[in-house]
Amino acid sequence: AYMCASGLPYPSEDHAHRIAEAALEILEFVEAAKKNDSQDNVRFDIRIGINSGPVVAGVVGTKKFAYDIWGDTVNIAARMESASEEGKINIAENTYELIKNDFECEYRGNMEVKNRGKLNMYFVLGKGDKTQSA
Repeated sequence: AYMCASGLPYPSEDHAHRIAEAALEILEFVEAAKKNDSQDNVRFDIRIGINSGPVVAGVVGTKKFAYDIWGDTVNIAARMESASEEGKINIAENTYELIKNDFECEYRGNMEVKNRGKLNMYFVLGKGDKTQSA
């Protein structure tokens, strides 16, 4: 499991687009690696979850320092990942609203999320301007 943040520490207006493009590239890479590995060494699949919104960020640690982020946005992103499916990019409504005109998305429904209630979720299918909405 990996977590990354787009738009930090320097804000960018296209952070949601950048992270969606990165997620698509990651999926493509993993699928290609599985197909191209003649030794069948690549034996993993991934699922990706994305959310957009404000976070609290800072450096933690006393001997070994690390830059970390916290907050509701981070928690929902983690829930998007756990609610995703193998080989899919699952996004929360906040991110969908930011990318819907430039990415093809499929509405998954209003689904139960641990400690949050029901949230609208979407799969990112690819780049393009064809969007399927609720």
